[in-house]
Amino acid sequence: MSSSQPEYANLEVELSKEVATIRLFNPRQRMARGGSRTTGDAHFELGQALGRLREDDSVRVVIITGSQDGEPLAMAGRPEDAELYKRSGVGEKRDRLSDPLWKAFQGIRLTHQAIIEMEKPVIARVNGDAVGFAQSVMFACDLIVAWEDARIVDHHMGMAQTGLPFGVVPGDGGACFAPLYMSPAKAMEYLLLAKEYTAGELARAGTINYAVPMAQLDAVVNDLVARLLERSAYALALTKRVAKRQMAEHMNLTMDASNGYEWVNFLHYMSTGQDVRHLGRFDAK
Repeated sequence: MSSSQPEYANLEVELSKEVATIRLFNPRQRMARGGSRTTGDAHFELGQALGRLREDDSVRVVIITGSQDGEPLAMAGRPEDAELYKRSGVGEKRDRLSDPLWKAFQGIRLTHQAIIEMEKPVIARVNGDAVGFAQSVMFACDLIVAWEDARIVDHHMGMAQTGLPFGVVPGDGGACFAPLYMSPAKAMEYLLLAKEYTAGELARAGTINYAVPMAQLDAVVNDLVARLLERSAYALALTKRVAKRQMAEHMNLTMDASNGYEWVNFLHYMSTGQDVRHLGRFDAK
């Protein structure tokens, strides 16, 4: 018997036997459901959901995926999605500039800490473009299975080509995790120039586990889940804990700094009222 937990506005959680599946709503779904004007609530709710699943001893495996096959996961990631950022209010001057950013960054930390510290395997089922926060969540997961045509990109420095109308520090985990998955030179190109990859390219490079046609996605994920459930929950928990120490330590070293520097970029943009693409010199007025 499966059950759903509809208390979230930006995602849904389904429990089926010993497996929990978190389905992330894409930006258009969130707005259609009357969701928040900012993405901060989506970041925060994912951290909340993961924290609750960590505490649920009946759950042995967690899957994170998009709610619709072929649609972008969690964050906008196409040029035509730029309007969503304008409607979200990012870049507007406010009396309390920090509030939406505070909740977003708090959610980012909650999410990544929960994935890394959770004593059960977390599988990324990437069924659409993983852009920005979605790709950092993907990289935080323990096993990654992706639709071969999905675009994987950290959009923060991509300018208008990937949805954000300005460039900022990758503060939602990309700057923390990409250097653990890629060579230093590849990681810098990926982050500084928002280099895009398909999931197929990343699988061939050995960066993710599997990239398959959409029709095979469930079969591969289900096989992984079945094999995980054959093993001792205690052995899985402790193996993950040992194997994730490097990622946990690296996150502790870099996450707060990247959050803070991205926040500075947003505040710079808001306070000047200009697009930071045009602030190419340190002495720009």
